[in-house]
Amino acid sequence: MNDSNQPGKVPSSFDFPKAPDGPSARDSGAAGAPGWERATLEKLAFAALEEQKSTRRWRTFVRLSWLAFFGVLVWLALERSAPESDASTPHTAVVSLKGEIADGADASAEFINAALRAAFEDEGSKAVVLLINSPGGSPVQAGMMNDEILRLKALYKKPVYAVVEESCASAAYYIAVAADKIYVNKASIVGSIGVLMDGFGFTGLMQKLGVERRLMTAGENKGFLDPFSPQTDKQRAFAQGMLNQIHQQFIGVVKAGRGDRLKETPEMFSGLFWSGQQAIELGLADELGSLDYVAREVVKAEDIIDYTRRDNVAERLAKKFGAAMGAGAMKALQVAPVPR
Repeated sequence: MNDSNQPGKVPSSFDFPKAPDGPSARDSGAAGAPGWERATLEKLAFAALEEQKSTRRWRTFVRLSWLAFFGVLVWLALERSAPESDASTPHTAVVSLKGEIADGADASAEFINAALRAAFEDEGSKAVVLLINSPGGSPVQAGMMNDEILRLKALYKKPVYAVVEESCASAAYYIAVAADKIYVNKASIVGSIGVLMDGFGFTGLMQKLGVERRLMTAGENKGFLDPFSPQTDKQRAFAQGMLNQIHQQFIGVVKAGRGDRLKETPEMFSGLFWSGQQAIELGLADELGSLDYVAREVVKAEDIIDYTRRDNVAERLAKKFGAAMGAGAMKALQVAPVPR
């Protein structure tokens, strides 16, 4: 009978029963054969070493992956999408203006003007085509592009043609009238010669909900566009006067660009828009035609080279990273008020 079964004797955790037909583990260890405790410890040690090696390999892989990723970003940031063209080869230069016209967008004065300059400077470009598909946007950005087109036309003595795809409305049309001719599809949307300023007013809703707006300003008109504050007749008249002034600027640009081709009607500058076929009848556009048609039949240079400059992935990430860093720096510079 084993001693551990005797009353009052507590079995030790190191007392292991012997195998029924062989020597005990201790006897085996004493005889020189490794015991199972030692074998287990060795397995654990080797497993720990393998895990450390695997962790080091994974860490190295991750670091190399990040290094490669940032290397690709740097390469993309340094890469410029300037078209590869032989200056001696005649071609039609194309600059695409698509989407909303706004600062920081692909259809911004920064990008479009840079592309236009590259297109005009190339000795091989026989004409520049502005390929437009935009509902409009910022009148400031549009004005900057219109001015640059007129400057480049006078400097390089090259014709500029606007080719409209789906739409050329509002600020997009503001830019198009700088071209020598405007080509459209019969179903294109053209026009919308007007200016708007939109927003919301929640004063009635706040009164129903019993919410009080606590806005503090220095200057009686500082918060007149605040949607939670009532707007006075004086403020509304001021805003309307500003819109009317910008509208007149728009009308002046259209008349200067289209000249005698315009067949003015009372509704022409009302903000309405028309189909491409109607736009031709009103003198807002010249002819039906596509990019290929203009390159082949008008410019007489069928080779088309796209000069459009677009914000690449690396630049977008860099801008976001820079904005985040700037916001973090500003936050770090903020000093909490000292109580007195």
